[in-house]
Amino acid sequence: MAERFDVAVIGAGAAGMMCAAAAGQRGRRVVLIDHAGKLAEKIRISGGGRCNFTNVNAGPANFLSENPHFAKSALSRYTPQDFVALVKKHRIAHHEKHKGQLFCDESAEQIIGMLKAECSTGNVHWRMPAKVDTIEQAADGFLVHTDQGDIEAGAVVIATGGLSIPKIGATDFGYRIAKQFGLAIVEPRPALVPLTFDEAQWAPFAPLSGISLAVDVETGTLKGRKATGARFREDLLFTHRGLSGPAILQISSFWQPGTPIVLNLLPEMDVAQELIDGKSTIKKQLANVLAQWLPSRLADGLLAAHGFDGEARLADMQDVQLRRLGAAINQWTITPNGSEGYRKAEVTRGGVDTKELSQQTMMANKVPGLYFIGEAVDVTGWLGGYNFQWAWASGMAAGLAI
Repeated sequence: MAERFDVAVIGAGAAGMMCAAAAGQRGRRVVLIDHAGKLAEKIRISGGGRCNFTNVNAGPANFLSENPHFAKSALSRYTPQDFVALVKKHRIAHHEKHKGQLFCDESAEQIIGMLKAECSTGNVHWRMPAKVDTIEQAADGFLVHTDQGDIEAGAVVIATGGLSIPKIGATDFGYRIAKQFGLAIVEPRPALVPLTFDEAQWAPFAPLSGISLAVDVETGTLKGRKATGARFREDLLFTHRGLSGPAILQISSFWQPGTPIVLNLLPEMDVAQELIDGKSTIKKQLANVLAQWLPSRLADGLLAAHGFDGEARLADMQDVQLRRLGAAINQWTITPNGSEGYRKAEVTRGGVDTKELSQQTMMANKVPGLYFIGEAVDVTGWLGGYNFQWAWASGMAAGLAI
């Protein structure tokens, strides 16, 4: 005999727990189902274990979607300040870091504990670990078949996330359910992810692995596609296989295969002009001049990679050569061959097409009682707490509507 609930939330991550708590506290009989043995692993590992749980600046402009307006309603109704008030209610000490990012002082476990406590307040029932085999429509809602028994529910919320980080349990479950019920999917791909380059192309730069510096990074679009270009100033990190660090994670969400990225390694300086102006007064070798502005290992590597003799004296260089060198530093243009994929991606771009959902309630327009929230939906935030804010906001929108 199937147990009856008003709401079955599938996926006990950030969005799922938020939704379950909100619905439960409104008097709904809620069950929260998750296949994992360990609760909310993505929250646990986020922010270096301290959970970058929101960003004080989060707004619709910080999110990517085929429909950039979709997220406005949920984000305006549950703001970063609302979540901070919840954090304060639970007496979780926190601090603001770089660019509005908020972190726990102690541990991400505190956020997980807070969400569990909110679920307890709403008398939420748990089925965990429990694997959902199938979901089918019934006369008065849905029948959810799990390996722990069947569940009848008036409404089902899919909060199973995207494909990012399979080793902590990410699957395509949400997309499969969307397709089963005839909903369109925006093709998923890794986002907030390191970028890689062709081995031969990257060979001159591989020895620079470990070097980090603040840069400007931008990317454009393939011809004929609608504009998705962007620019960020963040830290860049060289790796053996390519580029990482916040600058690259940010731009990776906008990058389209086949298009280059453009890096300005000295964004506060017109390098060519500085070099040309210095010819008459600076007696140093080229490598030593650049080492005043860049890490010396990077200066040496860039010179070698672009065919310059680092021992040549600046005064002996032609202006045309110095302009070419300046462009290599201020406008280093390089085309990735791909990314490190879902195993290193912090989030998944794409997902359930927002055209299929109500922006007020997150319910599927053509399947009454079926909701999609969080990362399963085609709404992807920037790096820095924005994706958690979407989880809270979309979870709350559904939880208050069911």
